Amino acid sequence: MVLCAYPLENARLMLLSDIGTPYDPQTGEGVVGKNYCYQVMSGATVFYDEEYTNGFVGAGALGMAVDEYNGDNFDHSGLGFIGGGYIACYTTNARPIESHPVPDGVPGWGSEWKQSVRANFLKTASVGVHGASMAHRSNYLDLDPTYTDRHGRPLLRMTYDFTINDRRLTAHITPVAEEIARGMGGREVNVAERKGSYDSMPYQTTHNTGGTIMGTDPKTSVCNRYCQSWDLHNLFVAGAGLFPQNAGYNPTGTVAALAYWSVAAIIDQYMADPGPLVQA
Repeated sequence: MVLCAYPLENARLMLLSDIGTPYDPQTGEGVVGKNYCYQVMSGATVFYDEEYTNGFVGAGALGMAVDEYNGDNFDHSGLGFIGGGYIACYTTNARPIESHPVPDGVPGWGSEWKQSVRANFLKTASVGVHGASMAHRSNYLDLDPTYTDRHGRPLLRMTYDFTINDRRLTAHITPVAEEIARGMGGREVNVAERKGSYDSMPYQTTHNTGGTIMGTDPKTSVCNRYCQSWDLHNLFVAGAGLFPQNAGYNPTGTVAALAYWSVAAIIDQYMADPGPLVQA
């Protein structure tokens, strides 16, 4: 059995099925739902008067990235945080329902907003910060005690907010993105800082990780190195829920690599001799 219903639903299905010990944030014990991580987003938008940037043109990941502020690529001495993020300027096809940047001070709706969207849609460029998210004891997934689906089964509950590490990270890197944006010669620059508590309403990123993390010890992880459940040897879990942290990079490439790695282990090892591929 391969569980591949996205990190959030993977964790919910395991909790509903009583596979693995649910994580308890009070004691720090348990594993399913543990280490839920997100990503810390910020950046700056440049508005031009005459230059056409035509963000709707090109591939979804066409652009350039600055990696000097990611991971341990820079000196963290005295900064008070670990990790980092990349700074990038790229096009994501400027999907019209999502992409409608307007300068500060423009109303969020109405005729003035529409006119500003029309005037700026083809003449903007964004410099984004994609920050890492480190696991924290208070960020986790569990079954909701109140809300259920149409079958009467508990929905998944997410308890999450940005941590001190997240806030210090973005406070250090966002000004660098702003400096780059102001050097791009636009009319004005809007800076989107990462402030306040987490809000699920505005789109930020879909890179959810954790909840079914992999590791070397069943006391601290859900799956072994082959993405195999410690509790049920015929259950393998796929997806970014396996990540114990969320790195400054997008997770897709690593998710694909882990899928190939796990499938190879199933075919070459498990099918020939079903059982735990790693002894606890």
